[in-house]
Amino acid sequence: MTAAVVVVICGSTRFRDEIAAVNRELTLAGYIVLAPGVFGHAGDPVSAADKARLDRLHLAKIDLASWVYVVNPAGYVGDSTRREIAYATATGKPVRLWDGEPS
Repeated sequence: MTAAVVVVICGSTRFRDEIAAVNRELTLAGYIVLAPGVFGHAGDPVSAADKARLDRLHLAKIDLASWVYVVNPAGYVGDSTRREIAYATATGKPVRLWDGEPS
């Protein structure tokens, strides 16, 4: 058996349902998926200190992944996701965009 590839999902936490759907799709395709676990923009309570800690944690998830999948319905990419894309690109991680359209 070959080792499974690790992918990290990035995207605005307002897209909880879309991120969950992509997580499911990638998991069923055999990937190990790292994704946001707290959805501040979707109503999860998050303090400023929590947000800073979660931002650092997500960069660590990017470090662990082989590639990055950006969930960006209608092309939306917020500031945090832009920073994550820049970080992934700077560290040599391939980035793929998902805009809700079939691949």
